[in-house]
Amino acid sequence: MCSSPRPGAAGADFADVRDAAALMRQARALAGAGDGSVRLLSGKRLALLSPCKGDHSALEFVQAATALGAHVSVVQPGLSARSSEREIDETARMLGQLYDAVECQHLPAALVGRLARSAGIPVFAGLATAEHPITALADALDGEVPPDEQRCRILQAALLISIS
Repeated sequence: MCSSPRPGAAGADFADVRDAAALMRQARALAGAGDGSVRLLSGKRLALLSPCKGDHSALEFVQAATALGAHVSVVQPGLSARSSEREIDETARMLGQLYDAVECQHLPAALVGRLARSAGIPVFAGLATAEHPITALADALDGEVPPDEQRCRILQAALLISIS
C-alpha cells in the first residue's frame, strides 16, 4: 500500500495493471540510465519506520533510496496498535513535516493506514518487503541481472513514481 504523494492519502498500491505497467517502464528506464549516475531523489528525505532496523528488507530500502540520492533516516516507531488516534495523527503530521515519504515495515496494517491518512506524504506499507505486490514484477524485468538488482530497480521505480 502506498498513499498518494499528492492531495489525499488513499492511494496507489501498485496492484492496478496501469500501475504495474508504469513501474515496469520506470524500472527499464533506470536500467538504461546506467549504475550510479541517476540521483533523481537528491535532496529528498525518507524515513524508515520499523522496530527491526537491520533486517534484509530494511537494508534493501535504504540501499535503493540512497542509490537515487535520497537521505534515509531509520526511525523507531514508538507507536503500536494500542496507540491513541491522537498520538498517531500527531506523529503522522510530524513525519509529514520532516520527510518526503515514509516506509513502514513490520507494523500493523491499521496503524500504517492511519499514518497514511494523516501524514500528507506517501506512506508505504512494506514496499521493500518480499510480501509486497511489486516484488512479483521484478521477475518480469528484461535483461540478465541478478534478482536482487531487479528488486532494487522495481523498488526504485516505485519510489520515483510516488515521490518525484
